[in-house]
Amino acid sequence: MSKLSQLYQQVILDHSRKPRNFGKLEPYTHSCEGYNPLCGDQITIYLNLDENDIVREIKFDGVGCTISQASASMMTQALDGKTKEEALKIFHEFQQMIVGELDINDQTNSLSSSNSLGKLTIFSGVKEYPSRVKCATLAWHTMNSALESKNKISTEKEDLIN
Repeated sequence: MSKLSQLYQQVILDHSRKPRNFGKLEPYTHSCEGYNPLCGDQITIYLNLDENDIVREIKFDGVGCTISQASASMMTQALDGKTKEEALKIFHEFQQMIVGELDINDQTNSLSSSNSLGKLTIFSGVKEYPSRVKCATLAWHTMNSALESKNKISTEKEDLIN
């Protein structure tokens, strides 16, 4: 295992063991519950958007595997202070990266902006493990659904697969 892979693994383990922005947010303007029945991951995303649609606070609560908890933790850090539009752009780029439609090393790809994904690119290797894709994207789909004012989602819906 390369030193870079070991570092990525350590970052994911750290976020899983000590998740950032974990807990219920009160009050909140948007929330959604997400569920992955394949591995039992359950997550609730809480957001506060201000009058300019800027994410002023974001937290998550729930239980899940290492990948889902680390992804949720890092997502909350990445989206804090972003506009709703920026959050949705990052969501779509993350989703494309996770399913292998976005090559983060291809500098000619207009979507491969490390500026948008930043540290989130450590999840790019998840595409090699298809059974873990839903774990890595659960928080993201839940956040997206919260912004769409949906109350609950499940990874079993076909529109969440890709």
